[in-house]
Amino acid sequence: MQESIMNSLAQSAQERAIAEKVYAGERISDEEGLYLFEEAPLGFTASLANFVREQKQGNKTFFNRNFHIEPTNVCIYTCAFCSYSRLIKNREDGWEYTMEDMLNMVKAYDDQPVTEVHIVGGVLPQYDVTFYENLFRRIKAHRPELHIKALTPVEYHYIFKKEKISYEEGMKRMKDAGLDSMPGGGAEIFHPEIRDKIAKDKCNADQWLQIHEIWHELGGRSNATILYGHIEKYEHRIHHMSRLRELQDTTGGFQTFIPLKFRNKDNEMSYLPEVSVIEDLKNYAVSRIYLDNFDHIKAYWPMIGRTTAQMSLAYGVDDLDGTIDDTTKIYSMAGSEERNPSLTTRQLAQLILQTGREPIERDTLYHVVKTYTEAEVSESFNGYLDLPVTNNPV
Repeated sequence: MQESIMNSLAQSAQERAIAEKVYAGERISDEEGLYLFEEAPLGFTASLANFVREQKQGNKTFFNRNFHIEPTNVCIYTCAFCSYSRLIKNREDGWEYTMEDMLNMVKAYDDQPVTEVHIVGGVLPQYDVTFYENLFRRIKAHRPELHIKALTPVEYHYIFKKEKISYEEGMKRMKDAGLDSMPGGGAEIFHPEIRDKIAKDKCNADQWLQIHEIWHELGGRSNATILYGHIEKYEHRIHHMSRLRELQDTTGGFQTFIPLKFRNKDNEMSYLPEVSVIEDLKNYAVSRIYLDNFDHIKAYWPMIGRTTAQMSLAYGVDDLDGTIDDTTKIYSMAGSEERNPSLTTRQLAQLILQTGREPIERDTLYHVVKTYTEAEVSESFNGYLDLPVTNNPV
């Protein structure tokens, strides 16, 4: 079967060589990854990505129920691609939540079966190490089983530097306070040629990777992202994934890779056109093939739209997440496809089932919470399936 697919889709010796590697479970090179981006037919790349996806996860497609707290959208940094943050001088257009505000947000979900709270936002001096230690401890005191996935290396780099402590000491203090895992944000593009143009002020690639490595050494898990579709070239995407793959070889601490599409609404890069759906699907597929040591590839459906998200499940993606409302302001303000994203558990399960995949509700660490069958999803009743799903993309 594999050989017949390879023979029917591979149009060159290079494609046959890549296919042989993928089917044998061997790693492709940077040059081969670049070839998939630049020259290989999309159908060929999709077939390889789907093979890898099904080898790793079978027909399963995951989502989880969480909620998102964004402490502030006021930030000391000025990233060219960002449609979300407000500079300190324009802070009247933003919000700055107190600790009590955030604890009240946690309490608002007390009667819902959420498993995770995701905390990430702008960078401001008042949100320091002590603030987050106290916040994490108070969340755990209120709801001990709630998984705290919080802060990116951009935030940690700033607060540790301000506190005059090492990354090692800082991450240990966060873990002791109740941090359970880290999201993948702030990675953007690692290559300095591009990073210096779009996000020069915040932590660099080495610092981003070092903080994740330290967290992994403490036994923690985390995600990783890439921001694609702006001024970068394909070789910059390969370079970015190469650095992630290298660190994953060392620590094994990454769970999921999440490609995030650049949206051009209300930012300094609005002059750039957005890439096509074809480019989105190609990026998912190449990511799935190249990152052989990552278990999961996630597509954030509110950003790319429900239809593209469904298609992505044939291009290497095995995780969609879900949302009940526009809680993730970062992406709605940037111009995501779904203007008012809202899905119940039933609707999200149906979206997955329509593609022939199996909906799996998971917790943050990919333990199965519930597997949904077509029969129970199609039943008409007000029960567990009609409860809302909440999420964030990273």
